[in-house]
Amino acid sequence: QVQLVESGGGLVQAGGSLSLSCAASGRTFATYVMGWFRQAPGKEREFVAAISLRRGSTNYGDSVKGRFTISRDNAKNTVYLQMNSLKPEDTAVYYCAAGRDIVGADTTTPRTYGDWGQGTQVTVSS
Repeated sequence: QVQLVESGGGLVQAGGSLSLSCAASGRTFATYVMGWFRQAPGKEREFVAAISLRRGSTNYGDSVKGRFTISRDNAKNTVYLQMNSLKPEDTAVYYCAAGRDIVGADTTTPRTYGDWGQGTQVTVSS
């Protein structure tokens, strides 16, 4: 099991930037795939971004491509989400998740991830 703690959420105006962090502890960090998901009130959990900690490969949800960047620091067991050009529709609770890095696994679905953080609120005002 991996324990995850997100930080960095807050309130920002449209067009602004925020950086989220996800600190992990527990099992071997480098063999995992890490993902960011978000959930707005009344909506389903939405895939935002994922990164393979071993290979460094990344993928993004269509709504955030070109604006968000996921990165990792394996030495610090931390994953980051840099969010630029924020829009009011980015408002949500953002969750960090960890899953086993299995070839062929769909990293855009919550089912791939077995461990989740508590979430951090991001609010973008218009």
